[in-house]
Amino acid sequence: MASGLEDLKNHLPVQILVLSSLGVQVTLFLCAGARRRETFSGVSVRLILLWLAYNFGATIVTITLGRLSLSSTMGNHPLVILWAPFLLLHLAGPDNIAAYTLQDNQLSLRSLQTFIAQVAAGGYFLYKYRNSSGHFVRLASRLMFVVGVVKYGERWRALKRGNLGSIRDNVKKHSPAKNSHVHGEDIELKDEESSVRRAHSSFYICKCGMVDSSSKKKPGRQNYYIGNMKYVENWAVLEIQLSLMYDILYTKAAVIHTWHGYTIRVISPLAILSSLLLFHFSEEDRDSTEVDTAMTYVLFGSALFMEWTSLLNALGSSWMFTTLITSGSPWLRYKLLCSGRWDQLRRLVLCLNSLVTCGGSRSGARRWSGNMGQYNILHFCTRPNTLLTRPLLGTLAKLLGFEEFWNRKHFSGVIQISDHDLIKVYINNHTKLLYKEEWINTLGTTKHLWGQTALSHRSQLPHFHETLGVEFQEAIIIWHIGTDFFLAKCKSAGVSGPLVDTIKALSNYMMFLLVERPYMLPGVAQNKLYERTCTALKGVSHHPGSIGGMLKSLFRWHDEPAAGYTSRATDSEKHAEYLYKEHVALEKFSYDTVRVNYSATVAKCLLKYKKKHGARESLDFLLEVWTDMLVYAGNRCSRESHAKKLSSGGELTTVVWLMVEHYHQALLEQAFAKEASSKKEYQDNYNV
Repeated sequence: MASGLEDLKNHLPVQILVLSSLGVQVTLFLCAGARRRETFSGVSVRLILLWLAYNFGATIVTITLGRLSLSSTMGNHPLVILWAPFLLLHLAGPDNIAAYTLQDNQLSLRSLQTFIAQVAAGGYFLYKYRNSSGHFVRLASRLMFVVGVVKYGERWRALKRGNLGSIRDNVKKHSPAKNSHVHGEDIELKDEESSVRRAHSSFYICKCGMVDSSSKKKPGRQNYYIGNMKYVENWAVLEIQLSLMYDILYTKAAVIHTWHGYTIRVISPLAILSSLLLFHFSEEDRDSTEVDTAMTYVLFGSALFMEWTSLLNALGSSWMFTTLITSGSPWLRYKLLCSGRWDQLRRLVLCLNSLVTCGGSRSGARRWSGNMGQYNILHFCTRPNTLLTRPLLGTLAKLLGFEEFWNRKHFSGVIQISDHDLIKVYINNHTKLLYKEEWINTLGTTKHLWGQTALSHRSQLPHFHETLGVEFQEAIIIWHIGTDFFLAKCKSAGVSGPLVDTIKALSNYMMFLLVERPYMLPGVAQNKLYERTCTALKGVSHHPGSIGGMLKSLFRWHDEPAAGYTSRATDSEKHAEYLYKEHVALEKFSYDTVRVNYSATVAKCLLKYKKKHGARESLDFLLEVWTDMLVYAGNRCSRESHAKKLSSGGELTTVVWLMVEHYHQALLEQAFAKEASSKKEYQDNYNV
């Protein structure tokens, strides 16, 4: 009895390490999907667990393999020879996550070194204890080792295939005609499944655009993209395509949905089941301690569950439909697609997923969350900033040197684009205008600089030209403040409504990107200009009108511009009117306030336009300018920034970028069609 307790004391830590590795695997499996949809509702526990599991999983396996290899008492426990292969299987990770950040894909060569080292360590362990167990267990361990190596190697290959350079090489090898498949029922988008299949049919545009690669054309396909244009305004298709891009960049989709990947997923659960049966009928199953035996069964059971889940998800995935429809085997397409068998499997997978997620939609998870960050500079500059009104956490952050971080998070908020339907309407109208007027050049970028398309369309460019700034982010600051000046004057005149709310939402969103996510904007960052502008705009600190209000201010977690605090909103509007009166007549140059002067000029010109054309037309004009800036930001932002942001839920500017990319492809197709027609006409005339 004493000896058994001593054995348990010596070996329990190793068992805990092995089970911890399994726990990391389960955590990755359950939490990986949390990154598809961004959340602003506090810190997500799933994201924290996911970060910890991804970054410390390999460390746990390394420590465990070292402990197993160096311990002199391992030979007395023959079942541990099965644990090392399971550790390699854990390193492979689940199918729904391969890379945590885009840099993980870029560092795939370093991952290859880690892969070789870990496989060598596992192989050394099997070699060291090759004579410490029975024949069946040795066969089971070798079979599991092969499965672990293959699955781990597949993860490394997924990292390599997820690199933007590898994707670029891939799209050059495959023509878009191969991917131009359309399901017969998808002529009209009837449901979410139709949108998913339609997204697959033109996904090649998203891939080429993300890696900035020109696509090769095959004869006879010139009108495909032009005919596909009626689906571009359907945001569901664009959002799903970005989700498919997420699959390639951050999951194992690039290697799963190949015939090699499907073969691995069919064979691996069978191999694990065979290993389990070998272990079950071995002598070690009866002679080992109950703790070792139970833990080995847990490892086998979890591995089988993961692999069968992986197989079912792979075969029932929308990627499988793409693979089948582009397959060179008519017999296979007939047996699985024409007979309806694959559709039945797809419905089964969606039904099971709905049960697991308590009614959640797997297809819905592919959609963009619709979150739009909000930040208002005047709202920030009139914040409670005295010792008795400043939030206590803000005071603590200032003492610890995190004041800037606190200010960005505390005074920013979020709205849903579904609450502002006009945003989508104006974006659709603006991108169609770019397409109709051919204001997208052959490189896929807009021909005009920020704001100029809207201003030129209204013949107002000469009046506002000097307010557009030298840098794009400078223009955002100028027009953001000028918009607040103008809307404050409009409100005092009794002007309000959906247009005003939509303008505020877009203005605050662009300012949010400048302050919180400058990497999602083109051009040179203007942090220094932003700080000087905040100093120039500094207003009277907000003072709560009661003791209850003061306590609420002290313990407030968020003070966002969209929160609707009446007194805070009133302070911002009063400060905007005061600043406009102070700067509108100021003609003398001032280094510190020159952008505020430009903002006053924006408001002054808008008020003149309002007087001439009416309030409705002036608001419509201002919203067009902000839409133009939004489209410019999405179109000119670096592709790498768009790819990085997909790992945390995506951004509105990324959806807009993809919409412009589709219109760009349509313009190219039109140009190719005209060129082909001209050549044919020339040849006909020459032959005559």
